[in-house]
Amino acid sequence: MEVGLTIFPTDSAIRPDELARAAEDRGFESLFFSEHTHIPVSRRTPYPAGGDMPQEFAHIHDPFIALSTAAASTRRIRLGTGICTVTQRDPIILAKQVASLDVLSGGRVILGVGAGWNAEEMENHSTAFTTRWQVLQERIEAMKCIWRDDEASYNGEFVRFDPIWCYPKPLQSPHPPILLGAHGGVALRRVVAYCDGWLPVAQHPDDLGKRISELRRYAGEAGRDPSSVSVSVYWARPEPRAVEEYAQQGVDRMVVALPTAGRETVLPLLDAYEVLVRTAAGTS
Repeated sequence: MEVGLTIFPTDSAIRPDELARAAEDRGFESLFFSEHTHIPVSRRTPYPAGGDMPQEFAHIHDPFIALSTAAASTRRIRLGTGICTVTQRDPIILAKQVASLDVLSGGRVILGVGAGWNAEEMENHSTAFTTRWQVLQERIEAMKCIWRDDEASYNGEFVRFDPIWCYPKPLQSPHPPILLGAHGGVALRRVVAYCDGWLPVAQHPDDLGKRISELRRYAGEAGRDPSSVSVSVYWARPEPRAVEEYAQQGVDRMVVALPTAGRETVLPLLDAYEVLVRTAAGTS
């Protein structure tokens, strides 16, 4: 099992390039950056964790700019979005951004995606909350066409374009792995339908194991190799015991959250979390 990290890459946190170098030096497999394009001042949509929304949500760097900075400073660590709100991005532009980063980083991109939860935020991008899942699926399908075909086209309800030329194509074939950050009754079927892996927020180990078994079963029923659908647990518990529990449940990657803080806080945490990398190596 692999161990990755995630942080809200804000203008007050440790720089993405310094964090990426430090994480790579300590053996972490991946680094994921969150995304919010903006935060509307109105507050119709409640913050999922309850209470007031943390201030850093409005201060996040664009994840692809931040990941490009990280890529230029490293050689091995994988570069992920956790998650990219595809419902708030033009699919042609996003396809080019992902492919460009994949080529320039040497094939290190992991595309974590989601439909989003903040209705006001996506409405400012002309996406209706009620159709966000359909929009997400069509945009992912359209991007796959762009990455695969020399003359790509797509004709859906929400995404339509006649044949286009769009390069570069991703270095990873057929494209960087797409991980769906989602929960609920139909989330696993969505993973199987148009993604390469599941990116759930950490759950109780017993419940997680049950859901992973369901995911594997759905994949088999759909004619996919169940082992080809990965599971990456987001905001995983940063404990050696948790590493062993996740490995037993069939998790491929655990992603540990770092605080939105400066280097004086984050770097000592990386030193402390190195034990997770060593423990995970022992579960292989």
